[in-house]
Amino acid sequence: MALDGLRDADDAWWKSAVVYQIYPRSFADSNGDGIGDLAGITARLDYLMELGVDVLWLSPVYPSPQDDNGYDISDYRDIDPLFGTLADFDRLLASVHERGMRLVMDLVVNHTSDEHPWFRESREGPNSAKRDWYWWRPARKGGDAAGEGEGSESAGSESAGSESAAPNNWGSFFSGSAWQQDGASGEYYLHLFSPKQPDLNWENPQVRQAVYALMRWWLDRGVDGFRMDVINLISKDPDLPDGALHGDGLYGDGSPYYICGPRVHEYLREMHREVFAGRPERLLTVGEMPGVTLEHARLFTDPARGEVDMVFQFEHVGLDFGRSKFDVRPLRLTDLKASLGRWQTGLAEVGWNSLYWNNHDQPRIVSRFGDDGPEYRVRSATMLGTVLHLHRGTPYVYQGEELGMTNAPFASIEDVHDIEALGHYTQAVRAGEDPARVLDGLRARGRDNARTPMQWDASEHAGFTTGIPWLPINPNHTTINAAAAVADPESVYHHYRRLIALRHSEPALVHGDFTMLLADDERLYAFTRRYRDTTFLVLANFTGEAVPVPVDLVAEWADAPLVLGNAGPIDAKVVRPWEARVHRRV
Repeated sequence: MALDGLRDADDAWWKSAVVYQIYPRSFADSNGDGIGDLAGITARLDYLMELGVDVLWLSPVYPSPQDDNGYDISDYRDIDPLFGTLADFDRLLASVHERGMRLVMDLVVNHTSDEHPWFRESREGPNSAKRDWYWWRPARKGGDAAGEGEGSESAGSESAGSESAAPNNWGSFFSGSAWQQDGASGEYYLHLFSPKQPDLNWENPQVRQAVYALMRWWLDRGVDGFRMDVINLISKDPDLPDGALHGDGLYGDGSPYYICGPRVHEYLREMHREVFAGRPERLLTVGEMPGVTLEHARLFTDPARGEVDMVFQFEHVGLDFGRSKFDVRPLRLTDLKASLGRWQTGLAEVGWNSLYWNNHDQPRIVSRFGDDGPEYRVRSATMLGTVLHLHRGTPYVYQGEELGMTNAPFASIEDVHDIEALGHYTQAVRAGEDPARVLDGLRARGRDNARTPMQWDASEHAGFTTGIPWLPINPNHTTINAAAAVADPESVYHHYRRLIALRHSEPALVHGDFTMLLADDERLYAFTRRYRDTTFLVLANFTGEAVPVPVDLVAEWADAPLVLGNAGPIDAKVVRPWEARVHRRV
């Protein structure tokens, strides 16, 4: 494996690794049904090996009604027929291991699908043996229960009376109330996401043991760890108090009562003891944690505490939000430096950072923080990759990022598939917002931007499928595709390949100290990484105009050779538009 021999024997392998996220539905379709599958991934492994990545993370491939594209799981111990079979999975896993890579599964255990057998049994009535596996509560006393829903199928149909009878005033991440009334019992169940994603009650030890058992089942099958979806939401304040009202005042903010809740550290330590402790293999655990603070992250990732290896935090991808993620504001570079720099410093002595620009929930970074026009798309995409990968932490590449894939041109709301975006559009338009303006926000921030199929070549359906793709292919696939990128030594793909190889070969870029430079500069991003006798300077221009290099920086690094750049021979005194360069000094 590329990492062998790089680190000290007692150092975790994942510190030197680069992870590549695959969204299976959109990666590669082997059977022409328009939906990506496991066999399609297996057929493309050599492409990923050539890129140089060490770990593949699969978004969920378990059986699911696909209300939230697989993040609503109905069976944790099988593969959805959309993607193949367990035999297909075993072949994929073996092929990954044969190539010296590892495979990490997505674990979604804050909630299940409402079609999971656990929830079906829970729904049988208040006396069900699994009733307490979920958050069931009676209607609020004094609430007007008129217009009661009939269960998940009536999502979004509740009247104001039904919502006023809900056990508390929390809103869902996907718009609307976080409670759904069940027609049979008249009680409500909690769903922080879709009504078809009821939240598990981790207060119940039987729930926790069932989760740990399914995790052991996958590890025994040979997987190399888990990325844990919204794992810091699993502990709720059992009193479920009302949240404060903000903005439009429709729903209360329940986040203080479920983000990093009262027992979350206890649960994750228990998980570590029950699932990971004592295993001979070195496994990777990554916790996706919306709203996590740096102080909590230090606890979550402290190796001595035995919780998780690293967290996904969202601070840096919320810097261009206005009133909501769909209210677009320009990024201030000083805000980005302050945020990333604070996390670098905060986890320097304990814990570890995960580094990402893109994932299945984020719009394409070149369209967001770069310039996706024809002149500067490649340069801005490679600049962004350089800056991210050379911070201290484990970098994550989302499929197509290595090609400089862009946001999609959604012509109308009919082109939008994502449940979050559709819920926001309905609620915003109902509240009187201009539909065109709401759609502009979805174009810029909607999750479908990340989910358009992988662009393999310039053929009709981009080499993704021989059928009709489940989500339209981005029209720019005729010029932005893997075949063209692999053939072009100056492409985004080959820059990422060189970037990954550099990081694999230089201990300073893995273990080195991080020092932010030019913290108040709104155009240049600069930092150093130092380890033993080696120091690297990373210098990048986040604008479309040439920017002078500060005189003292020019003087200090005048004799340091360039080891990686994205704009040809350098001018020591000027950083060209969207240029990035990396200097090494011993």
